[in-house]
Amino acid sequence: MFIKTKFLFIRPIIVLLLLFTCALRSTTLPIKAQEESLLKVTVTTSFLEDIVRRIAEDTVDISLIIPAGGDPHLYNASARDLPKILEADLLLYHGLNFEAQMATALEDYGFSVTDNFPKEQLIFVAEDSNEIDPHYWFNLDLYKQSVIAARDHLMNTFPEHADLYTRNTAEYISELDALGEWIDEQIALLAVDERILVTPHDAFEYFAQMNNFTVYAPQGISTEAEVSNEAIIQTVEFIIEHQIPAIFLDTTSNPQAMEKLQEGVSQLGGEVIVVGSEGNTLYSDSLAASGQANDNYIDMYKHNVSLIVKHLTK
Repeated sequence: MFIKTKFLFIRPIIVLLLLFTCALRSTTLPIKAQEESLLKVTVTTSFLEDIVRRIAEDTVDISLIIPAGGDPHLYNASARDLPKILEADLLLYHGLNFEAQMATALEDYGFSVTDNFPKEQLIFVAEDSNEIDPHYWFNLDLYKQSVIAARDHLMNTFPEHADLYTRNTAEYISELDALGEWIDEQIALLAVDERILVTPHDAFEYFAQMNNFTVYAPQGISTEAEVSNEAIIQTVEFIIEHQIPAIFLDTTSNPQAMEKLQEGVSQLGGEVIVVGSEGNTLYSDSLAASGQANDNYIDMYKHNVSLIVKHLTK
């Protein structure tokens, strides 16, 4: 059962935004400071930070709002985020209600990289629902479209670097094409009946769609949702029925739900391992922090696929 996230923006933050805007308008900056501020790009997530870094290299100063490892579903903008939003020459965000609690400010000040996604390529959380699963980056085709959208916004804002941005984007798309071929080779190692991914947080439907997987996630698409006892029982029965050898934690989910699943399977005479020790969790809503393993999209995707194939092979 999916619980629709309520998208609210806290009133005090709006007031702070207005005050900060007024302060900016009433302040005259030195010419040098104005010139230096022209190349400021603010992004909401580590995915977008990685994209901008690949395209723009050192031509821009990147500010990240939601720290790597943070949960975009639940993140609320704070006073320290306001300069990042208001002083940016370009603000990029995902859209599709991924940054739910910041929706108002982002729509007013920034650009979404998913605005022009074809509706037929998007996954809706239920039939006759207008709620879209925002975890599009596990669909390589959609991810490439977001890269191109980011490039276009960068070129429109900083046209003097258009040639560099065009060249870097083409090189990155080529690397993503090679990643797609590698993923196909690895997934082919799993039989079709082994392609069942159980995670607490349903962030992998786009991955499932691209790779002929079934995803079973008792929590739904948002980490804000509570896992009901009924959902736990149904998932335990599903694990036993399909003889699933491993279930997976992701980096933004509470491990307690997976522990309950493991206990439930054991009580019914079955056995399943929880894959979730340090360095062995799936990345879902964030990359790793800069400088750590899996701090970029390609390495993250390879990590996830390698972990899934290793532990689901019977």
